[in-house]
Amino acid sequence: MNPADLARDFDLRRLDASFYANPYPVYDALRTHEPVRRMPDGSLFLTRYRDVQSVYRDAKSFSSDKTVEFGPKYGVSTPLYAHHTTSLVFNDAPRHTRVRRLIAGALTARAIAAMEPGLVRLVDGLLDRGETRGQFDLIDDFASAIPVEVIGNLLDVPHDERRPLREWSLAILGALEPALTAEQEARGNRAVSEFIDYLHVLVARRRACPGDPQHDVLTRLIQGEADGERLDEAELLHNCIFILNAGHETTTNLIGNGLVLFAAWPGERERLLQEPTLIESAIEECLRFESSNQLGNRIAVADATIGDVPVPRGTPVTLCVGAANRDPEQFAAPGRFDIAREPNRHLAFGFGIHQCAGLSLARLEARIAIGRFVTRFPRYRMNGEPERAPRARFRGFVSAAVALE
Repeated sequence: MNPADLARDFDLRRLDASFYANPYPVYDALRTHEPVRRMPDGSLFLTRYRDVQSVYRDAKSFSSDKTVEFGPKYGVSTPLYAHHTTSLVFNDAPRHTRVRRLIAGALTARAIAAMEPGLVRLVDGLLDRGETRGQFDLIDDFASAIPVEVIGNLLDVPHDERRPLREWSLAILGALEPALTAEQEARGNRAVSEFIDYLHVLVARRRACPGDPQHDVLTRLIQGEADGERLDEAELLHNCIFILNAGHETTTNLIGNGLVLFAAWPGERERLLQEPTLIESAIEECLRFESSNQLGNRIAVADATIGDVPVPRGTPVTLCVGAANRDPEQFAAPGRFDIAREPNRHLAFGFGIHQCAGLSLARLEARIAIGRFVTRFPRYRMNGEPERAPRARFRGFVSAAVALE
């Protein structure tokens, strides 16, 4: 199909396997022919960097509140609706401001720096186990294990109670896909309910025996700010779920995507081995080239204009971060993986007041995980074709077996 036809026929609710494997030709076609694409349901789909950034920047005209959108999608009495309309990412000020301030207070530069020695031990232990076996799966045995431990530590979840966290997270985030199956919806609702039941127990224990609020995010959320600003019970529980989800799946994808990229671009892997100081810019390029979170959403709460397209109040808008991060107007040779790219003002963490609160932690996890993996196993190779998750919003792998040499 030619690019003009690709753009004309694009419908986010009717995607095929080729899109999940490689959405970038479709994004390129849309950016060229219909950069502000009106979808069959009346929503807009944005693929240009400047348009995505401008909507992120204009929080007065474009709201993150999802009560209108998620009511018909989930039903207002469902666990998924309760969760996604209460968590930090899908709210505006003042609720967003209150919760973000509490979470950010436990993610200071000093607190994150203090996590590095423990993170190095965790990564090295996973690599030791992989070396013993000679091969392992980048996702199950490595990438997914790291953020689960880090977020588990932030919330001080006992180690023997962490097993369900990944599956709960995958089920809840899977229910954010543009088109839902009945099974995905049921799994998501069940996961929210089970997670809430568990958190009631965990919160009760933490109220009885508080931790250090400078490091324990759950204690910090329970105690609130010194001025008496506190979360109600629903806000507390649902934002604990949000912290796991936000810190888990996107970081898993970042690490997994990055290591598969280095296997596919051996010249850049060798470049990193020769110049280890490039690891920080390499992580930024992984974030740009294969953005973990491909889609964001807003709704117009005032009449606005995007490019030269009028946007009436009430219009849902999808921000295609994955397309914006490959926009040739912003990035030279955007289809090239270049670990020394400069400048690299990608939008993988969002932009404006909703920029990811945990971005420094995600960068630390990726820097240590990817950097130490490549150094330890400089000639690793993929053992078969990695399996992509069939998702539009979150781009990552279900499995990616590697041989360690």
